[in-house]
Amino acid sequence: MSSIATSNRTELLQRALRLEYLTVGWNVVEGVIAVTAALAAGSVALLGFGVDSFVESLSGSVLIWRLKAEGGKRDHEEIERIEHRARKLVAVSLFALAAYITFDAGKALWLKEMPETSLVGIVLTAISLAVMLWLARAKRRAAAALGSRAMAADAFQTTACWWLSLITFGGIGINALFGWWWADPLAALGVAYFLVHEGREAWEGKDECCE
Repeated sequence: MSSIATSNRTELLQRALRLEYLTVGWNVVEGVIAVTAALAAGSVALLGFGVDSFVESLSGSVLIWRLKAEGGKRDHEEIERIEHRARKLVAVSLFALAAYITFDAGKALWLKEMPETSLVGIVLTAISLAVMLWLARAKRRAAAALGSRAMAADAFQTTACWWLSLITFGGIGINALFGWWWADPLAALGVAYFLVHEGREAWEGKDECCE
């Protein structure tokens, strides 16, 4: 590989790393705000959305490690082994979270538990829609430039986060506008569905190769 190609590759890796740092940082802030607002309002959908943000931070951290390891010329097989174990743990956490949300949402529907309106949650999920859309597009471009399947899979996961934001926004928004309390736990069940889907992707390791 020529020095120019190496320089370009290094620049692309740095750009991808900046995107992942932004992803992790945003998800941590988003998770703290969402969980706090969810507990205050009694919103199952917002709670699931917030906890998922922390899981996404963990997943993003794995990719940061991979990108930095490539830049440091670490052993590729070692990277694959560690990422494989990390993604199994992420999958288990996603399955556990989906089970909890399904139980909690089912209980809320059965007992007709009415969450309060969360203006903080509405604003947060609205902002998240814009942030996740931008990040997903930027990651897809970075993945294509790097030829990285792992980065492409991470872009897909960010797109899934956009859908999670949309579902959560819809649930808590409908509850706020019309007082339809059941919209919140139904949105939570939608969140749980996406969590199971993400968990299966992580468990099956469809994004483990990174060229």
